[in-house]
Amino acid sequence: MISASQARSARFVSVGTVQATVETFDPVSHAATVLRDDGTRVDVPPAAFEASGLRLLRLGQRVRLECDPDRRVVRIALVTM
Repeated sequence: MISASQARSARFVSVGTVQATVETFDPVSHAATVLRDDGTRVDVPPAAFEASGLRLLRLGQRVRLECDPDRRVVRIALVTM
């Protein structure tokens, strides 16, 4: 059995991650579009941006997408070296 705190944080457990490049970002709505390395365009919902704790994204910026089991983006993070 898992604790209540584990259950709350479980929604942020990364089922899959992929890197991408920011194509568009709306600083008002927090919606974004990114291009995965294979060229696939992916819409990033505002909730995924807000879960990241980031303040903005720049066009061309490299990011990491964290996805749920249904392959929906649940959080976006900066790629760090």
